[in-house]
Amino acid sequence: MLEVTSATQEQMTGINFSQVYKNSELYRRNKNLIKELSTPPEGSSDLSFPTQYSQTFLTQCFACLWKQSLSYWRNPPYTAVKYFYTTVIALLFGTMFWGIGKKRHNQQDLFNAMGSMYSSVLFMGVQNSASVQPVVAVERTVFYRERAAHMYSPLPYALGQVAIELPYIFVQSLIYGVLVYAMIGFEWTAVKFFWYLFFMYFTLAYFTFYGMMSVGLTPNYNVASVASTAFYALWNLFSGFITPRTRIPIWWRWYYWLSPIAWTLNGLVTSQFGDVTEKFDNGVRVSDFVESYFGYHHDFLWVVAVVVVSFALLFAFLFGLSIKLFNFQKR
Repeated sequence: MLEVTSATQEQMTGINFSQVYKNSELYRRNKNLIKELSTPPEGSSDLSFPTQYSQTFLTQCFACLWKQSLSYWRNPPYTAVKYFYTTVIALLFGTMFWGIGKKRHNQQDLFNAMGSMYSSVLFMGVQNSASVQPVVAVERTVFYRERAAHMYSPLPYALGQVAIELPYIFVQSLIYGVLVYAMIGFEWTAVKFFWYLFFMYFTLAYFTFYGMMSVGLTPNYNVASVASTAFYALWNLFSGFITPRTRIPIWWRWYYWLSPIAWTLNGLVTSQFGDVTEKFDNGVRVSDFVESYFGYHHDFLWVVAVVVVSFALLFAFLFGLSIKLFNFQKR
């Protein structure tokens, strides 16, 4: 509009306004001012900042944790549904395996008790891993935008995403552990109950972090879902329940040690039955059968606990590393 108006006025008056401006004192003064401001004064240095981000690393961590806490609190389709599913599964398994923790007449009773642990770990773990993947996929899209604006670095974001899951997993483990432990009828001692909650908590944690890691290493939620499902099948096959470690061929036994579910079952079975001195009807001691058939040693329990915790830390670390190194944006 200004160009049309200017051209019309020039045609009517016959005056070239651009030439008038170039010949004016204002034009020369502006040219000198631009030249003066374009030349840095002597002794000056380029504009620089001591850090890439405006806030310290600790402040970034608290900001990301606060953001994630609000995001999770306002996402009941994820948090509330997970607790509802946990309660339903706990009641289902508790009624299905009612009182088998007290039965020790023969080896089949022990297999039934181990089956309750195996099925609960697989059901709850896969559900946690699958349900967290779409949440992380959406949050990662927001992270790409905020990282481009240099709001925070990738590590505080990853720490916030991991840390916000911990209290939710603890409540989930508490709901499931109390219901199932009481209904199945395991031995009510503080040590055994603590070990049961411990292994369930870190098992759900490493399954959750594994789901987050699979999203971080893949371009989208669909690819992450397919890739993670393949490992569920392998972990299940080498868990030590379908075929115990002592009967797995020696050339495949190495993968047994890489299966997180195998270490979880080792810890759960050993903590509940590895020190039981009662005997089956055939005269075999329960602890001796656990050691000879499954290869579980009660003295090895602390090592098993460290390994289970290590799996959770490993998957959380790989999630943070993938967020830092990979960028799957297409625009």
